[in-house]
Amino acid sequence: MPKMIFVYPDGQEKEVDAPLGISVLEIAHMHGVPLEGACEGSLACSTCHVIVDPAWYGKLQTAEEAEEDMLDLAFGLTQTSRLGCQILMSEALNGLRVHLPASTRNMMVDKR
Repeated sequence: MPKMIFVYPDGQEKEVDAPLGISVLEIAHMHGVPLEGACEGSLACSTCHVIVDPAWYGKLQTAEEAEEDMLDLAFGLTQTSRLGCQILMSEALNGLRVHLPASTRNMMVDKR
């Protein structure tokens, strides 16, 4: 089974099994990695923002315009930022490393 690595803001790493065809967001949830995903992968928030290790960024499919729009709302945006709900695990991504940002911005929270 393919593997992937989540890197926490403090530098701690967690290597996990990463089933093919499953999103990075779903993989995080399967393994207790704190990646929020407030919209449950419907591309309506940026709480599953991850920073892809530069060595892996070029192996990802290009982000669609809707993802780019949501990324504009992400805290700590970088050149290799992506939404975890939009990265699907494949054999080509075996060993993928993503960094969790220090914080997220949840625009879906009720502010009443």
